[in-house]
Amino acid sequence: MPTQSAVQHHFPLQSLNTFGIAAYAQRYLRVDSVERLRAALADPALAALPRLVLGGGSNLLLTGDVAGLVLHIAIEGRAIVGGDDDYSYVRAAAGENWHGFVQWTLAQGLGGLENLALIPGTVGAAPIQNIGAYGAETQDLFHSLTAFDPASGATIVIDKAGCRFAYRDSYFKHDGGRDLIIVDVTFALPKRWRPNLRYAELAQALAEQGMAAPTAQQVADAVIAIRRRKLPDPQAIGNAGSFFKNPLVSGEQCARLLERFPGLVHHRQADGGEKLAAGWLIDQCGWKGRSLGAAGVYAQQALVLVNNGGATGADVTRLAAAIQADVEARYGVRLEPEPVFV
Repeated sequence: MPTQSAVQHHFPLQSLNTFGIAAYAQRYLRVDSVERLRAALADPALAALPRLVLGGGSNLLLTGDVAGLVLHIAIEGRAIVGGDDDYSYVRAAAGENWHGFVQWTLAQGLGGLENLALIPGTVGAAPIQNIGAYGAETQDLFHSLTAFDPASGATIVIDKAGCRFAYRDSYFKHDGGRDLIIVDVTFALPKRWRPNLRYAELAQALAEQGMAAPTAQQVADAVIAIRRRKLPDPQAIGNAGSFFKNPLVSGEQCARLLERFPGLVHHRQADGGEKLAAGWLIDQCGWKGRSLGAAGVYAQQALVLVNNGGATGADVTRLAAAIQADVEARYGVRLEPEPVFV
């Protein structure tokens, strides 16, 4: 059971965030079980500290040292936990690597998560951000999750409706859910699987390979190839993937923009609104490949901000603010960052 002696002081976090920002945690505890988490937060001295729950550090921008307690969720485990006529149910602990989990489901012959292959981070972070790529989101395959409630010391199960999923959003980013700590996630993977090829670039890539009826693994392989071509490896260049959300605007606002910018990349939404391509907006403002100090915009993908070496959180923040200002001045659209600023 954890005690104060298990908590490390002035702990370096540079290797625990994919931006590679150098910062320190005032207190740090690696959490490898629900029991350890419960015992740690039952300690009045630890429970009283401000806390940051850390997963893979892939959706995080450290703007300085972290005061209080960093709880690094490293709980592992994955299993097929049941099934019915329509679905196989698979559960993974929050500390499992997301891409490793996706690959494991495919190795079990279970399709569904392949469009989300190679997204960095952990399973526990997936519902918080409602991660999505290539025409799929977490919510599409989600069944339920277990969360630890620090206020009561109990674990609770939350179903899909309770998660209040939206575009890059969920209950866990808002009052009531923000303090909950996810410890495992269960997905419902369809037994009558069909490839999700709604995303044009993915469909084209498979068609070019002559795959009219691809397997789930072949879809995953295509997604991985596209991501590797477009996005930098955080092990080589510090980054947090897509830095800005694709902005949602009304159909009327989109129509007005199209009158001025006929090449505007936009996607019609079910509610009649439009989703604009943030990367296109940034590129049109001339930011692709540019840098401000040690922080820059990736040359192959304008949506990705990178640490060119030795960047601080302040460097990245300044770059992001400059991009936001330019896009808003030109298009009247305010870009919203995806990563959490700490």
